[in-house]
Amino acid sequence: MELARGVNAALSPICTPNCPQIAVFRNETAPNAMLIASNGEAKIVYQPQFFSMVYDKYGDGAIIAIIAHELGHALNETAPAAWMKSDWPAELRADAWAGCALAKSGLSAGSVKDALTAVAKYPSPAHPSWAARLPALRLGFTHCGGEAAKFDSGH
Repeated sequence: MELARGVNAALSPICTPNCPQIAVFRNETAPNAMLIASNGEAKIVYQPQFFSMVYDKYGDGAIIAIIAHELGHALNETAPAAWMKSDWPAELRADAWAGCALAKSGLSAGSVKDALTAVAKYPSPAHPSWAARLPALRLGFTHCGGEAAKFDSGH
């Protein structure tokens, strides 16, 4: 998956030398996308129809944000970031990593807007409210070099 390589390239300068090794698998029965971790290994599992629908409606940025969010769960374990709030739950920390990946991906303001729309539209039941998620995404985006104005025009 080409976009997964892009997410890895965007985040690896930040987490090196503690970047997790993650495999990406298609799974027709997955609810959408998720990280499965066990025995020191992690894999992102996604439903192809879900990714196709999101991509067709929202483009590359949305897939980057979803993959980066899932990767963010693993990064939180292997390379915790001092710039994140220590009291944030895992979902907000994963959102901050997703914001960081969006910034590092060099997307247009329109693509950032589409990515944020997709992330807001397809939360898992474990995600906190959008009002709680948005500041985490924004912090990750601006901490990793994204222009605040580009992010703010996206929601």
